[in-house]
Amino acid sequence: MSINTSSDVVCGSAVGLRGRLWRLTASELRAAAVSASAEILRLEAVRVAVVDELSMRPDDQVIASRGVGSWLAANTMLQVRDGKKIAALGAALRPFPAVTARFDVGDCSFEHAVLIVAFCESPPKGMPDAALPRCIDLLLAAASGVEATTTKVRNVIATLERVFESDEIPPAEDEDRNELRIASTLNGRVVVRGDFDALTGEMLLSALSNLTMPTPAPDGTPDARSAAKRTADGFTELIRRYLDCAKTGTDGGQRPHVNVHINARDLAEHRDCAAAPSPDGGGGGGGGGGGATVSDLDVGHMPWLGPLSVSQTRLLGCDCFLSTVLLDDHGAPLDAKPGKRLVSAEQRVALIARDKGCAFPGCTCVPAWTDAHHIRHWANGGPTVMNNLVLLCRSHHRLMHRKSGFVGKWVIRIGVDNKPWFIPPPSIDPQQHPRPANTTFKT
Repeated sequence: MSINTSSDVVCGSAVGLRGRLWRLTASELRAAAVSASAEILRLEAVRVAVVDELSMRPDDQVIASRGVGSWLAANTMLQVRDGKKIAALGAALRPFPAVTARFDVGDCSFEHAVLIVAFCESPPKGMPDAALPRCIDLLLAAASGVEATTTKVRNVIATLERVFESDEIPPAEDEDRNELRIASTLNGRVVVRGDFDALTGEMLLSALSNLTMPTPAPDGTPDARSAAKRTADGFTELIRRYLDCAKTGTDGGQRPHVNVHINARDLAEHRDCAAAPSPDGGGGGGGGGGGATVSDLDVGHMPWLGPLSVSQTRLLGCDCFLSTVLLDDHGAPLDAKPGKRLVSAEQRVALIARDKGCAFPGCTCVPAWTDAHHIRHWANGGPTVMNNLVLLCRSHHRLMHRKSGFVGKWVIRIGVDNKPWFIPPPSIDPQQHPRPANTTFKT
């Protein structure tokens, strides 16, 4: 069987498909992936509807299997728990036609439909019955479209639970439910299991955030640890710092926690022109005087690990503590100016209020794991003001500064709404339509 279009991929069998996909272009492969995902949503809705109808009209086979969920698992490759979840969703959707309609057209995923009907079945005790349709509309808006995320749906649910407060303490804020169990195992290890209120959880996550981020090896090799391993290592370090005179560190304080030295002229100029001599033959401004040599161009310097590229130094320089040292022709210090943070604590608070996290479209990175990126780099005259700053996670920050094949292609502009907008490269959107900052954390 030959493949001519992406629709042939979706409609055909996967047997031998991998050996034929080379005939499709990248755009056709993307279209096939999107179409296949839409087809999966459609079939998921069909299965839920059929299973629900069968549960209301069970025959001897279903009855003998002790329920339609168990029967489905026995006749497919599903686990029993998954079969029961499908049957449970079908029954839960019956009283809520608006949710059912959105799920049936493939505009709401299985997981998001489960969250929404669970809220509808057990709404906040302080919520009047008349408010339920409006709440369903808000939840469906958060669950619909390609920008829908579980985080976004859960945030809407949490917001509604706070809006309709009752005299009872909501479960997320009930400290009396907090539990922490620490037990040793037969092989001498320790198992920790806990359940905490939201505020305690926020404090714990804040304390761990800068200790659990991926840390590349000195040679640039990505951190191979799993998220669970990084969390365990961070928790160990947190305890060690507490026992060592309560040296708990800070999150969002002095960053980066690395000393990097660089010639001011090299930092201000692009790589293509940094090797060119300055008009006066000097080595730049605040970074020192004297003639430039090959050894001190296009490079930063770290006291421990040595050379660091200008692009990586610029990335670190977006959100750092800056000290300026004036050098003579021999590289000896003449004067030093007091250090200052490029992005103040007040500005960072304001950026978090505006961007909520990484502003790159589709990113879900929380504020504590972001850098304040200068849209126009400060070394090139870009001011450290709100309309020249945007929060980016380290991955998207690196993409803007140095990632191979992407440098200079994504453009950030501050719109008339005083919020960042992202203009994709033609390879992603030939028309280069501006995209708004990420709305994952907005409700």
